[in-house]
Amino acid sequence: MDHDILVSGGGIAGLTATAAFAQAGFNVICVDPAKPVTVRDAQGADLRSTAFLQPARALLEKVGLWTRLAPHAQPLQIMRIIDAGGPEPEARMSKEFDAADISDHPFGWNLPNWLLRREMAAHLETLPNVTYKTGVGARTLFTRTAEARVGLSDSTRVSARLVIAADGRGSPMREAAGINVSTTRFGQKALAFAVTHETPHENVSTEIHRTGGPFTLVPLPDHEGRPSSAIVWMEEGPKAKALYEMSEDSFEVAMNTRSCGVLGLLKLASQRTIWPIISQHADRLSSERLALIAEAAHVLPPIGAQGLNMSLSDIRALRDLAIARPEGLGDAAMLDAFHKARFNDIRLREAGITLLNQTSMLSAAPLRDARAAGLNALYSFAPLRKSIMQMGLGAKG
Repeated sequence: MDHDILVSGGGIAGLTATAAFAQAGFNVICVDPAKPVTVRDAQGADLRSTAFLQPARALLEKVGLWTRLAPHAQPLQIMRIIDAGGPEPEARMSKEFDAADISDHPFGWNLPNWLLRREMAAHLETLPNVTYKTGVGARTLFTRTAEARVGLSDSTRVSARLVIAADGRGSPMREAAGINVSTTRFGQKALAFAVTHETPHENVSTEIHRTGGPFTLVPLPDHEGRPSSAIVWMEEGPKAKALYEMSEDSFEVAMNTRSCGVLGLLKLASQRTIWPIISQHADRLSSERLALIAEAAHVLPPIGAQGLNMSLSDIRALRDLAIARPEGLGDAAMLDAFHKARFNDIRLREAGITLLNQTSMLSAAPLRDARAAGLNALYSFAPLRKSIMQMGLGAKG
């Protein structure tokens, strides 16, 4: 089988890349060893959510995905940061960052990951220049100057001018190319789940900082007639594991204490899932006929909606280079340019998110007080506050 591009990995980034390059006229095959779980309450469903920031929405519109996603998207108008680092688990400082200060649009739009995979996979089925195979993974990689040959788990082989590795933090294609990674472990895990609550979220995303990591509530559409939010609760590994194993009643007590009552009484409205928290980056973003994107290239703690939005920046940069010089798809000049376009931005954002995460983990009272003072200082100086918001959107990335 011969194609212009093979995308290894059918997560959100891989599906987006497939749609993006197909829309640009390339013949694309996307393979994923896992079959997508596209039902909210099914075993293995990804209960995390993704906030697409403004530049990400622009890309999704350009490649034909946004019209399918828009009916399910919840706007994120305000980012609220609460410091609850005092003696008791209660809000002692709350600051709101309003997108209206820098834009006529919300910061972003939030969608559940399981639903994203459902809608994106359905979109690919409508594209005549896409082959989408699930239950089949990319295993081996052999490259020459003019093409790559990829061995699949069903014993077939695919030839392509460009291989895009969107196959996760343990990327088989990255390993096959011999590209090393640098990894930082924080000793944290994240619980991801959905809740309903008494108080409407009014399109406000809230991060509550105490110890162990942030407790983040991100707006979702109403669930069964009640206001709903997705929660990512980061904690030290043993504490997160204990929370994950609690009975539902005990867990609800714990999460209501940790939420400081900002949205009233929370009720668990999904399964709980648990994820390790690391920071990781590849030493290079490309090798012969291979480009790394998304978690094959970079992994960040889930703070500030940076992870997938950085992945879409990878896709945008790679797609722009391909469109500018389609005859050079996958050649050394294109892939060197891709590395240069993305590598420094990735490292800069990785450093910033790592610092924010370490700050959110503070347990000593004087350091927690210093964190609150820093938040107050940042918020009080309007030019700095606006600059930070623009950087978060990628405007200065």
